[in-house]
Amino acid sequence: MATARFESPVGMITVTADDTHLRGIRLGRFGELQPTIASNLPLLGEARAQICAWLAGDRTDFDLPLVALDTEEGARLREGIAAIAYGETLTYGALGNRIGTVARAVGQACKTNPFPIVIPCHRVVSAAGPEYYSGGSGPRTKTWLLDFEYAHLPQYRRTRLI
Repeated sequence: MATARFESPVGMITVTADDTHLRGIRLGRFGELQPTIASNLPLLGEARAQICAWLAGDRTDFDLPLVALDTEEGARLREGIAAIAYGETLTYGALGNRIGTVARAVGQACKTNPFPIVIPCHRVVSAAGPEYYSGGSGPRTKTWLLDFEYAHLPQYRRTRLI
């Protein structure tokens, strides 16, 4: 296992990998500073390059080998979350209906998602009430990610009312 950390607009990002798979991504809190750890593991370099390109608005998806999940249900939830298009959102219930599960299962998958940004759980939103987010600085990070994606959509896809 190897780790790389780098600063980003959403705080410190920590990426962990082995020789063949990405094992996890952690979003730090806004303003959180940690020593930068670098590794010469090629997969960590590729993960950092793709995340930085996404944060620059130059990419909308990822092509990284993620560690497999233990269950079919987990894999189905991950695939459902990953299928939400850049700049779009779905409620927990709507995503659950789409993939044949319940909103609570979707929420749990988002809460335990080891790959924020890459598996875009920030695109899953509450139908009513306050937003929660387990990455970085919580709802502040989620809002930043959603606003960032919206700002980088082509003009014809910007349909959100303000």
